[in-house]
Amino acid sequence: MNITRNAWHRLLMLVMLLWLSGPALAQDRRFSADDLPRIVRLADPQLSPDGKAVAVVVARANLIDNRWDGLLVLVDVASGGSRVLSRDRRGISSVRWSPDGRALAFLALDDAGRAQVHVMAMAGGDAQRLTAHPTSITHLAWRPDGGALAFAAADAAPERSGEARFEDAFEVGNNSYLDRTPRRSTHVWTVVLAEGIPKRLTSGPRSIPIGLPPSGPPSQLQWTPDGAGILFVQADTTATGDADSSRLALIDVATGAVRTILPGTARQSLPILSPDGRMVAFVGARGGVAAHQSRVMVAPIAGGSANDVAPALDVALDLVGWLPDGKTVVISGTEGTHSGLWLARDGKATRINLGNLDPVTATTARGAIAFTATTADRPAELFVMPAVGAKPVALTRVQTALDGVTLGRQETISWQSDGMTADGVLTYPPGHTPGTKLPLVLYIHGGPVAASKQSFSTSAQILAAQGWLVLEPNYRGSNNRGHAFQEAIIGDAVAGPGRDIMAGVASLEQRGLIDRNRMAVTGWSYGGMMTSWLIGAYPDAWKAAVAGAPVTDIVDQYTTADNNRARASQYGPSPFVGDNMASYARQSPISLAWRARAPTLIMADVGDWRVTIPQAYKLYHALSDNKVPVKFIAYPVPGHSPADPIRARDVWRRWVAWLHLYLGLSREETVLSQD
Repeated sequence: MNITRNAWHRLLMLVMLLWLSGPALAQDRRFSADDLPRIVRLADPQLSPDGKAVAVVVARANLIDNRWDGLLVLVDVASGGSRVLSRDRRGISSVRWSPDGRALAFLALDDAGRAQVHVMAMAGGDAQRLTAHPTSITHLAWRPDGGALAFAAADAAPERSGEARFEDAFEVGNNSYLDRTPRRSTHVWTVVLAEGIPKRLTSGPRSIPIGLPPSGPPSQLQWTPDGAGILFVQADTTATGDADSSRLALIDVATGAVRTILPGTARQSLPILSPDGRMVAFVGARGGVAAHQSRVMVAPIAGGSANDVAPALDVALDLVGWLPDGKTVVISGTEGTHSGLWLARDGKATRINLGNLDPVTATTARGAIAFTATTADRPAELFVMPAVGAKPVALTRVQTALDGVTLGRQETISWQSDGMTADGVLTYPPGHTPGTKLPLVLYIHGGPVAASKQSFSTSAQILAAQGWLVLEPNYRGSNNRGHAFQEAIIGDAVAGPGRDIMAGVASLEQRGLIDRNRMAVTGWSYGGMMTSWLIGAYPDAWKAAVAGAPVTDIVDQYTTADNNRARASQYGPSPFVGDNMASYARQSPISLAWRARAPTLIMADVGDWRVTIPQAYKLYHALSDNKVPVKFIAYPVPGHSPADPIRARDVWRRWVAWLHLYLGLSREETVLSQD
């Protein structure tokens, strides 16, 4: 082996460096992709009816079977003590307390992998399976007297034999091109606990929309206080692209008759009845336009007009629940780079003081609020606010994966772009010394109706740990700076947001923070879309790029993705009507991909229903045909990104390794080169 004298010298220096600074390096442990499976997931916190306990699903990575295993845990509010209620059930979700607090119902998988209803008595004993439904159950809710449950499940496919087994052609509607069988309508059922025999309440082609979350507060099913009706959401068809037809509806339990509560032109979702059952709060859209800012509305259950609970609060809102007075609604949203909770009453909103906590999910009971929240330096923990206005109390400390880890400092920055104020979160490398120019990595959020916040970010911390400055920009279309900023993206899917992002980069250069010759642009989903656009629109700006699940052709997005036609309210009318195809072409990153020069890593799931993988193939061939260094990694799994712990870790290992190839030396090599 021919090893040069210089190589021997570098190797010797590296050994000496590791020997002399080993203890220091051990103390300076930084967050990495390998830490991702060590982060605990908290889901579906539910306050008991008396407010004295919280049931929550605590999930940890099982690397042997490559899945997340959840435990149902009960946490005492007064002491913070906890005990595991169920540890041998897979896929626990949709935890719901009985009205008297004496039992918990939840969904868990049976041996065939179908979600079934289980009920656990709080007095003791293991949970008992209540249903053996032929398809997975997706929602559940207790009857007010605790004697029965309502649940929702898709119809089973008809059994066929003989030649009929191969008569499986099906009609295609506004569905994802990945569908291989017809979608069956999801209907409402009830089951009396003492009998265990399900009874169907609804039938026909209309369906509970499957795109809405089946677990976590609030439920998509809720009984009226007298037990005579069930509130739910119903869409015109089973097609995922028809979700904007979702409307609030009420079932008469005795007759099965269904009444639509409110007309509308945009999706209505996540309804919660007031304590007296006379009013319903729900999530709608500003002005009834699907692409506009989400609002929390209140309407009479008997029918009538809906009113915005906080018309002066220019924040995209979600619904948490009602307070016992029946007049105050708890709402959540993101303002700037922080999420928060508000109390809305009489058309006015008051922000709840949560200190430095950034709430993720929340639920209410008897005036108390239980919620999971992050801080800038810690993943989600469970908290409770015993009464509105009280100081939040931490109930868990499960995120020990970060003990001894040095994290990068975060900072919120803002800048001007096209007459608007945009903002973002800057994460410095751990131990950063001011006055040095750093390589810059953009991590662009997806959505676009989302926002990067000054809270714990695995993505930003992994990247900053490499010695890179990380900017997470909130471009127009983000939902954190009011409705005008969010709606400015309509008909301008990439060029306008691209100018916002580049203006943020320019502001960093003006501050002397970045090495303009070492910049990378990265992102997943809409972040992958913006990455694909920016490497073509600004080809000389980037040393490298990572595009995950990239939208590259919005005609493909309109025709093949699960939300297909529902996205037309953002991009513009159908590309197949009039000359709209030209507008879609202008808004598609693939139109400028021929100009790109940055070495690019592309990653996608083969079964991605949200951003279909042919769009990634287009970007790969556009770059490859133009002699741009490109690598395309496909994960053989369904979903918008790998959900299992091992593949999710692999995504970030590849992400970091690709950027290291082009942004410069590692930390140790940098020290050696300086010596």
